[in-house]
Amino acid sequence: MYIGEVSKNTGLSIKAIRFYEEKKLIPKPKRDGRYRIYDQSDIDILLLIKEAKSLGITLAKLKSIVVYSDGQLDWVEVKEFLKLQRNLIVEQIKALNLKIEKIDDCINQINV
Repeated sequence: MYIGEVSKNTGLSIKAIRFYEEKKLIPKPKRDGRYRIYDQSDIDILLLIKEAKSLGITLAKLKSIVVYSDGQLDWVEVKEFLKLQRNLIVEQIKALNLKIEKIDDCINQINV
């Protein structure tokens, strides 16, 4: 499919898709003359990038795990990375809950 269709399917701008291609987050697509031809695997990767960005994962971090072998993304590596990100978020939640408890303690000690 052409880049316009990929843009519609992913909700990403054409400019963003080209940027991710330039940064080697997606492999160079095949060409039909001067047109880039994308396939479903490209859409899957672009959706992963979009979702990761919405979760606050930087492109630099993504670049470290978006590794291709024989032109295919190493989804095992991606899965392990996402598990790690999940664990980090769980730890952040625990730390925030401790802060909330401390604030509650302070509030309860104020006799007004």
